[in-house]
Amino acid sequence: MKSKKNIAWARVLVLAVFAVGLAMLPVRMVIGQTPDQPASTDPKKTEKSESDLLKERLLQLEKSVSELKDQLATIEQTKVARQASMVEATYKPGGAVSADPGTVVPTTAKKDGENTFEVYGFAMLDAGYSFKTNHPDWFDTLRTTKLPSFGGEFAPNGKTYWGVRQSRLGVKSSTATKYGELKTIFEFELFGTGVDAGQTTFRLRHAYGEVGHFGAGQYWTVFGDVDAFPNTFEYWGPPGLIWYRNVQFRWMPLKGKNSITIGIERPGASADQGNYADRIQLQGVKPRFTLPDLTGNVRWDRGWGHVQLAGILRRIAWADTVKDNVDLSGSAVGAGFSGTGVFNFGKSTVGRFQGTYGTGIQNYFNDAPVDVGLETTTTTAANGTKIVTAKPKTIPILGISAYVDQKWNERFTSSFGYSIVNMYNTNGQPNNAFRKGQYAIANLAYMPIPNVTIAGELQYGRRTNFLDNFSSEDFRLQFAFKYNFSKQIKF
Repeated sequence: MKSKKNIAWARVLVLAVFAVGLAMLPVRMVIGQTPDQPASTDPKKTEKSESDLLKERLLQLEKSVSELKDQLATIEQTKVARQASMVEATYKPGGAVSADPGTVVPTTAKKDGENTFEVYGFAMLDAGYSFKTNHPDWFDTLRTTKLPSFGGEFAPNGKTYWGVRQSRLGVKSSTATKYGELKTIFEFELFGTGVDAGQTTFRLRHAYGEVGHFGAGQYWTVFGDVDAFPNTFEYWGPPGLIWYRNVQFRWMPLKGKNSITIGIERPGASADQGNYADRIQLQGVKPRFTLPDLTGNVRWDRGWGHVQLAGILRRIAWADTVKDNVDLSGSAVGAGFSGTGVFNFGKSTVGRFQGTYGTGIQNYFNDAPVDVGLETTTTTAANGTKIVTAKPKTIPILGISAYVDQKWNERFTSSFGYSIVNMYNTNGQPNNAFRKGQYAIANLAYMPIPNVTIAGELQYGRRTNFLDNFSSEDFRLQFAFKYNFSKQIKF
């Protein structure tokens, strides 16, 4: 008990000493004055000093809030700019040219020495109305070579069409090696051609790889320039373009702003036996390919766009398999030259132009018929009898394409232009052989959010025959709904 009382008295004593010490402190220390300021005993001055301190604290809080608002605004602006760049990178409206129209462009940059694997593609619905008619196997395309070659060929006129055949799926990879970057691409779409024409089925687009200065596989021909293709939604596209995926081996001795590419590619050609197709001798004539096609291009890339010059040289041969006294075997040289210009007319407008001329190179064009036709020669025998002979000959061809891609703002873009392909037919082809195709497009695309596109497109195509003065045309209105996706893994 005694010890507890002593502790209580000690506590009282400590409190008393503490109270006396507080009483002896200068008033200036209580109210927050600095030691070098004179003490004030005036209550009004003390209240005023406290008010000034509160005002200072309030100003500091307001300054902090303002700084936080600025930081938030900066974050929002960065977010909007990133979304806008994603839209522009994905659809390429009025900006940098595309390496492959319709392909999703990764939104993240690749660092040197970094390995990547990417899955990409898009789901796409095409819905439209054809006011005229064309070959039913090509119902959702505007191919001028597939328009009627005589009246009522694909009657009746007028039909609606729906399809998802443009949808695409692909994978890309990039791996760092001691010989340079190893790049591969494996890509499919759902657009059937050949024996699958008109079907919705898987079709190989690319199966290609390259490392350092060499590449091999199925990829875009070296003779073409994929950046000349406009941002249109009709699947087949301008007929006057060089637009062909071919099996090849390529050497790229020079890369960069100035580049050179040389390729050897799988040969191929088709022939039109024309008015003489029913002759037994010509029915036995078969194509014979002994050498690959030689292709090459030189390209100059600059800030204003690029210019590319390309050429092709090929040997087309045919063998007469019928054993008789007439041998129709022979060969011819096919060759062509192409010039491309893609120009940035400001930040929002891109012009895409290509002109090509050659002979026996039709299969490299986006939409052209046969490479070889029959050339006839009439001679008179001594007894007055006229003798007509027919020999295969490569057919000259001219193609032109001119388009403008316009970016109106961050959400709306357009593309419009014209293309023509013209055949200089041989005299042994039938009167209704394809001579000229014309193609025009104008569209408006809307991107409500990144990776989603809604578009409307007006389309016109016209076919003109060789000698019978017949022509046919088609008008179309097409709507497209496109949803891109892309996922890249870095390791």
